[in-house]
Amino acid sequence: MGVPAAWITEEVAPIPKNTYGVTKTAAENLCELFYRNQGLPCLILRTSRFFPEADDHQETCEAYEDGNIKANELLYRRVDIEDVVSAHLLALEKAPLIGCDRYIISATTPFTPDDLFNLRMNAPLVVKRKFPDYEEVYARQGWKMFPSIERVYVNQRARTALGWGFVA
Repeated sequence: MGVPAAWITEEVAPIPKNTYGVTKTAAENLCELFYRNQGLPCLILRTSRFFPEADDHQETCEAYEDGNIKANELLYRRVDIEDVVSAHLLALEKAPLIGCDRYIISATTPFTPDDLFNLRMNAPLVVKRKFPDYEEVYARQGWKMFPSIERVYVNQRARTALGWGFVA
């Protein structure tokens, strides 16, 4: 556990853990192939969790209330459905100009690469530094922060290239 959290950008090669992950990677590769061979513009949006269903890890569901899990995840690996829709609309508009690229669509994290080691070791401490009153807010809900965060998804490329996440 002495390693920092991973800073996940589009340059990080996915390592599929199951058939679903393998098919996602294969689909991205097919999109690139069609762009290269046929000139079909294709922007690949790697969306973070946005679904309303409960977490798929039983131990997490037993330890945290569903809203608590989703609130925690907004810090590093969740996105609001409206933001997913707006990213898709921008991708449709920008694809002919961009051609082919990948974008992470996730809520903008408050964390920086300097936070990665401490996020893995003591996530509540890092969150408290960023949001000094979070414990009070969470206490009112009966929530708690995850003790460790293992990865942080970074949406900077989507924000820059697509103009996503900016108020017009």
